[in-house]
Amino acid sequence: MRIIGTQERPRLSVHKSLNNMHAQIIDDTEAKTLLFLSTSSKEFKTKLDKGGNIKSAQLLAEILAKKAVEKGIKKIVFDRGGYPYHGRVKVFAESLRKGGLEF
Repeated sequence: MRIIGTQERPRLSVHKSLNNMHAQIIDDTEAKTLLFLSTSSKEFKTKLDKGGNIKSAQLLAEILAKKAVEKGIKKIVFDRGGYPYHGRVKVFAESLRKGGLEF
């Protein structure tokens, strides 16, 4: 099953590697990335050095949720990219919900 984001509920896509985690909010109907954030960005590196652990996933989600709410995005479709729902992905999703995003 393919997950598709719309203007009302854009898709939040997650990609994780051994050292970093990337997340982007996408409107698939217009093929536009509305928001992108990564643990390898300068903004994130000032707060934490490592980007491949649970603590960094939680911080990334908090920053992303705050920016999304500021842009008026409150409802999303969560696309975990085929990764199992545990560890970093689970902490990331729970922190997004705490930050005010609904999915």
